[in-house]
Parts: sequence; C-alpha cells; structure tokens
Amino acid sequence: MSNALDDAKRDELVEAATAVRQRAYAPYSHFLVGAAVMAAGEIFAAPNIENASYPLSVCAERNACAVAVAAGNTQIEAVAVVGTGDKPTPPCGGCRQVLFEFGGADLMVIVASPSGARAVWTLAELLPSAFGPRDLNV
Repeated sequence: MSNALDDAKRDELVEAATAVRQRAYAPYSHFLVGAAVMAAGEIFAAPNIENASYPLSVCAERNACAVAVAAGNTQIEAVAVVGTGDKPTPPCGGCRQVLFEFGGADLMVIVASPSGARAVWTLAELLPSAFGPRDLNV
C-alpha cells in the first residue's frame, strides 16, 4: 500500500507540501507548515492556519485531510509535511490521530525540512496503539 510509494511520488508530495507552505497563515508563531496527502493517486495540499484565539488554529496536516475529504477521498495513501525548523518536524499528536482515521497504521509519513533533510515513518511508528473505529462499540 503506502509503503510502495516510489521515490518520484515521494518527491512530488514533498514538493507540493513545500509549495503550499508559502501560503501558511502564521502571524503569531511564524512557524510555516505545508502538508500534502495522496488519495486515489491525487495530491491534496494545504498550509497551517493560525488564529488569534490560539486553540482555533488548524494544522496543515488536518487541512490537507479536509481538502482530500471535500474532494470525496476518505482513504489517504501517504502524507508529506514540511515545517520551518532546521530538522524535519513530525505531525503533532492530534494530526497523527486524524491521519490514522484516513490512512491507518501503515500510512507513510514523509517529513522534510526547508533545507531538504528528510525522515520517513509509518504512522504506527509515530502513533503506536492508536485509537480508531475498532475501539468504538457501535
């Protein structure tokens, strides 16, 4: 599944995340983040959006998932995230949970820095023993 993503597709995801990062709205933290998810072979990208009421800010990863879902895609194959730091910054805990909802434990998570440093994990490595639909009694 997502672990079969070839290098060209990985690069394409990182490039999309890097490009959309420039559209981030981060006047408070100045920590620009871009994320791109692949769903049904298409790339959906979005930046982080901050708010003066800090809890209302939304991470790039969750925004990219929302863009994919709005386009009718609820199964994400991979995600790339490009932050502002010198080294790759992985998704926050809340984003990991949202990514699990749409990508599952085997989701490929590609994280890059603006300088080009990269790290790759599966979501299971970043979010072991994740809470998901199987944990609900419905």
